[in-house]
Amino acid sequence: MRFLSRSLLGVVLLALTTGLLAFGAFQVRDAVQERANQEPFARPARERVFAVNVIAFEPQTLAPQMTVFGQIESRRTLELRPAVSGEVVALHPNFTEGGRVREGDVLIELDPADAQSTVSRAQADVTEAQAELRDANQALGLAEDDLAGAQAQADLRERALQRQRDLQRRGVGTEAAVETAELAAAAARQAVISRRQAVANAQARIDLAQTRLSRQSINLADAQRDLEETRIIAEFDGTLAEVSVVTGDRASQGEALGRLVDPDQLEVAFRLSTSQYARLLDDAGSLLDAPVTVTLEVLGFDLTSQGRILRESASVAEGQTGRLIFASLDTSRGLKPGDFVRVSIDEKPLENVVLLPSAAVNAAGEVLVLGEEERLEVAQTTVLRRQQDDVIVSAPQLRGREVVAARSPVLGAGIKVRALRPEGRDVEVSDMVELSDERRAKLIAFVEGNTRMPEEARARILSELQNEKVPARIITRIEQRMGS
Repeated sequence: MRFLSRSLLGVVLLALTTGLLAFGAFQVRDAVQERANQEPFARPARERVFAVNVIAFEPQTLAPQMTVFGQIESRRTLELRPAVSGEVVALHPNFTEGGRVREGDVLIELDPADAQSTVSRAQADVTEAQAELRDANQALGLAEDDLAGAQAQADLRERALQRQRDLQRRGVGTEAAVETAELAAAAARQAVISRRQAVANAQARIDLAQTRLSRQSINLADAQRDLEETRIIAEFDGTLAEVSVVTGDRASQGEALGRLVDPDQLEVAFRLSTSQYARLLDDAGSLLDAPVTVTLEVLGFDLTSQGRILRESASVAEGQTGRLIFASLDTSRGLKPGDFVRVSIDEKPLENVVLLPSAAVNAAGEVLVLGEEERLEVAQTTVLRRQQDDVIVSAPQLRGREVVAARSPVLGAGIKVRALRPEGRDVEVSDMVELSDERRAKLIAFVEGNTRMPEEARARILSELQNEKVPARIITRIEQRMGS
């Protein structure tokens, strides 16, 4: 009985508790609904303000810099091709890839035996022709003497004929004697004609001998030239490249055995678009003698060289566009033919222009300008040049205004902003890193083992790595190369 009574009491208490909780829930719901019906909920709207970097729009005179890419070339390159064929019997000690030679050095020597034999035969032929000419001259002299004797005898026969005719007129001589004298004179005249023919033949023989001597002299000169061409001599100081022969090889006539490149006579060839080319013309339509800067990036160091534009290509090659331009180099330190370099060209200065970050101008040439109450306004500019991450614009109406340095999708006309202005001075900070001994040793070992790096650049990088602190950009580039 006690258990039943206690169970009934618990059920009653539970029912009362549930009823009270349900009653409280209904009361809370009614209170919330009544409050909602009396005062509708509304969060107060607040205008959002964006922080932006601004730049003062101050026009000035700027010289745009055109950036293109080109290739280093040598103005003096000699193909080493033998004019005769033969066996290679000797090479210059430095006749290897990259070997340095001096002007006048014998680079390649072919076997001269055949050429020497040809020269000897040609010399013998010349000697024979000279002897023939001497014999012909002597024969001419004898023929002329014989002619003189025949002419003297003919003169005597004529005088004898004249005496017989005089005697006949005085009645002393006979007609038979006159006829005999006439026959003798005619024979003498015929003998003179024969001697003249002999002299003409002797002179013709001399002409033939002279012609033969000239021909043999030409053959001798050709043979001597072939003998000289068995030796290929350096025409200037330079470096050997594309070497493809060793001692004992058989070299054919005209075969390419290597190239001699002058490393001190370098120039850079680069291609410009037609619009870029037009900006480098003067009022007369001639190409400007504009200065250029050639840059070769080498593991954090830039090998640079100054120069000036020299000339342009005579025509546009098939399948190409624009213009091919050539520029000289004042110095060639660290540069080699074939290097792919960046070329910066100084154009004619532009007046009343402003240099802005490219992010400040959209595709339509519009910029955001700080207006009244620090609200943005849209202004139109004229984009004159684009160079790397900057643009050169012209907008005289914006003089003294402030322009947003970087546009974003949330910025537009009427947006309220908070302007962040740069300090009055620019500070360049180079991040320097202190290396551990192990890390420093790895970097030095990689640089020393890099054979493609120029010696001067390697020396500078190793010098930097020896310092207590090293620029972070150098470390980053070397480690990227190590990772690749």
